[in-house]
Amino acid sequence: MYMVMIHGKQHEKSSNNPPVTGHKKVSITLHYHRYDGDYRGWNLWVWLEGQNGRMVQFKDGSPFGQTATFEMEDARGISRVGFIIRKSTQENDWASKRFDDRFITEFDENGHSEVWLMQGLEKIYHDVNEVNAAPRILSAKLNCRREIAVTTNLSFDWEHDSISLDLEGASIEEIIVSKDHSSSDLAHQLTIITNEDLSLTKAYKVTISHFGSCPVSLGDIVRTKEFDHAFGYDGELGALYSKEKTLFRLWSPVAHEADLLIYSINSDSPARYRMERGEKGTWQVEINQDLNGVSYMFRVRVGNDWIEAADPYAKAVTINGEKSVVVDLSQTNLPNWDKPSPSFNHPEDAIIYELHIRDATIHESSGAMHKGKYLGLAESGTKNADGVKTGLDHFADLGVTHIQLLPIFDFWTVDETKPETQYNWGYDPKHFNAPEGSYSLDPFSPQLRISELKTLIQAIHSRGMRVIMDVVFNHVYDVPRSSFQQLVPGYYYRYADNGVLSNGTGVGNDTASERYMMRKFIIDSLLYWAKEYKIDGFRFDLMGIHDVETMNAVRKALDEVDPSIIILGEGWELDTALPESQKASQVNAHKMPRIAHFNDSVRDHLKGNNFSDQDAGFVNGRSGCSYPVKQGITAGMSLAYDRLSYQDPCQVINYVEAHDNHTLWDKLVLTNPDAPEQDLKSMHKLATSVILLSQGIPFLHAGQEFMRTKGGDHNSYRSPDSTNKLDWDRKAEFEQEVSYVKGLIALRKSSKAFRMQTKEEIKKRLHFYPSDEHLIAYRIEAGEEENKYGSYIVVHNAHHHPVTFDLNSNGPWHVLVNGYDSGYEPLSIVKRNQIEVSRLSTFVLAKPRTV
Repeated sequence: MYMVMIHGKQHEKSSNNPPVTGHKKVSITLHYHRYDGDYRGWNLWVWLEGQNGRMVQFKDGSPFGQTATFEMEDARGISRVGFIIRKSTQENDWASKRFDDRFITEFDENGHSEVWLMQGLEKIYHDVNEVNAAPRILSAKLNCRREIAVTTNLSFDWEHDSISLDLEGASIEEIIVSKDHSSSDLAHQLTIITNEDLSLTKAYKVTISHFGSCPVSLGDIVRTKEFDHAFGYDGELGALYSKEKTLFRLWSPVAHEADLLIYSINSDSPARYRMERGEKGTWQVEINQDLNGVSYMFRVRVGNDWIEAADPYAKAVTINGEKSVVVDLSQTNLPNWDKPSPSFNHPEDAIIYELHIRDATIHESSGAMHKGKYLGLAESGTKNADGVKTGLDHFADLGVTHIQLLPIFDFWTVDETKPETQYNWGYDPKHFNAPEGSYSLDPFSPQLRISELKTLIQAIHSRGMRVIMDVVFNHVYDVPRSSFQQLVPGYYYRYADNGVLSNGTGVGNDTASERYMMRKFIIDSLLYWAKEYKIDGFRFDLMGIHDVETMNAVRKALDEVDPSIIILGEGWELDTALPESQKASQVNAHKMPRIAHFNDSVRDHLKGNNFSDQDAGFVNGRSGCSYPVKQGITAGMSLAYDRLSYQDPCQVINYVEAHDNHTLWDKLVLTNPDAPEQDLKSMHKLATSVILLSQGIPFLHAGQEFMRTKGGDHNSYRSPDSTNKLDWDRKAEFEQEVSYVKGLIALRKSSKAFRMQTKEEIKKRLHFYPSDEHLIAYRIEAGEEENKYGSYIVVHNAHHHPVTFDLNSNGPWHVLVNGYDSGYEPLSIVKRNQIEVSRLSTFVLAKPRTV
């Protein structure tokens, strides 16, 4: 999470914002037409992401209406400008507003954009000739069983104008005319109350004199259980390909008509095929040709409007995800692609390493030929100028078991035609089932990016590591432009009681995983990635937005593919329109067996709160942190958390840094600005050792082993490569520290004492020694399966002076970890019953069974 300024007010948001790229200066001409002709108090509020907003006044812009002109500047470049049309009074600048955040994204080569807006319409027009001000019914929506909400583009006087209304297919009991225009920019709204319950499947039509007719679409009723019961569909969706034919099937119960648009390679004018209505709100058409590589779109009529949308189930896409593509996936497979993933049995055996594809090889010393690409990371034998291993060879040599890749699905905010000019983490999904093109050598080839990603996955597997995919189902980047909203408006998202989109994610919308078809989409997508790409685990971004039932359904579905697939996520408690008891958050962990949660408590108590630059933790000098760190060491098993309800160690992901917020090194520099570099290194190693020796599942951020720095940038989601790249020369500089982490990983792998699988085991075999606030010491009794050592003592000394620790038992004790080195072979042997533990260090001692 991080803080940004939006509309001149401070909000906490997740790291899913787009990068700002493009022109450094833009000029905008915005025309605004109000049907009522009353422009008093109306003005614009405009902003750039990360900057304060400002007001822009309208001026007379006849004949269309009124016009506002303004300029925006940002040295980092501008790809979109946010705006809100609002009404100000003497008492309140924000007395009223029309729609939520909208963005101008289209600029000419000189950075100029001219747009037209109309009262009551959210759409942004880029050509005045597209604007139609003729009287018409904008929508007629079935919101309740006996209630249809009708919206027109022009207001009228129901009492004095010669207006008549007819409802075809049902009888009218009452018509209620909306008189409150302060809460709505719609020129006119009315509600039809019917005498009888309306059917979800029957066709109705509203006709208003002078305004024409409009078929009744399904409105707010789409968010009811009866809608899910009526239209929940269990079959396959999307483009179902074979060489002989392709069946296209979409789900849009609200559509009155649907077309398939097929684009030939040499033409932008599509061939149109009428789709037939199928069961449960589906539409389908079958084309008896080999359509491999052909682009397509869906076109649906909702109300009076025709909407063109990409296939939400698209497995391949054109450049920048503009169109869906039919693909013969068998042609993207590699030799030996059927070879299974490396064997893996217990989630506690995992050591997860989080990595951004571009970061891994973009450094000039990465030794990779295809820097920043899928294939660059897949390369073997890469080294820097000093002969130091880089890339996958380094990660495998380090000993991690799982590479967790930041988003690899197709995302919005990097222009794939010039990816070298932009950067983004990718938490802004566009196509959930198609790979991102900016990591491909040729993003114009829909099939190539698929085979390149498979090449990378195979390369990771061939080195004995598994792959975890970062998935972002909790929100979409742009609701109006999302296929979900275009095909079934209002269904896929949560709404607050006031009808506004729920915003627990902090990025403008929350998806509604509890709805039948959203849950189905999530499960279908995960099964597709697991089966087609052999993905071995899924990390859920902002998992607390989702509901418990969905996450358990995900676990069950993936178990049928491979029970060793890991599921982990951010189980934060988020303010979304869902009861707390249903949220997939840490407090409900007991309801979600074998689903892991990131442990932010051990993170913040080791190094200090993530959202305070100066707050410190156990390793960097703060008192009062030892008990929460001990909770983390036991994965909350023997020292339980107050509200968090972990039941098994596999539910806990222990970590001290990740892609979000400051790296551990940068945090230590902030909290201890006068500390010598050697002390910073010692604190860093101390924190990492706590993570790698704790029960549960350890998680490392890429470069943590060589004390990665981002130069103090705490939110580098769109920062340049110079900030984000893995510095392979730094690895050579911190060679001893890398060796230390490698030794800790080897020690963890060597003994099940550090990766016990049940709460009962941990409570029985792990015991803490009494100590002060700056020292944590505990003993683990080894299991009967271990022949070499019978017990271990772990001492974490956060004091700035050495500490003499009483072992309570004569030696010999084998020292496996000291302040400088680590491993599973003895560094030295202690025969007395005391040992001096170096300042700011971790010591691990083991007693041989033969003694």
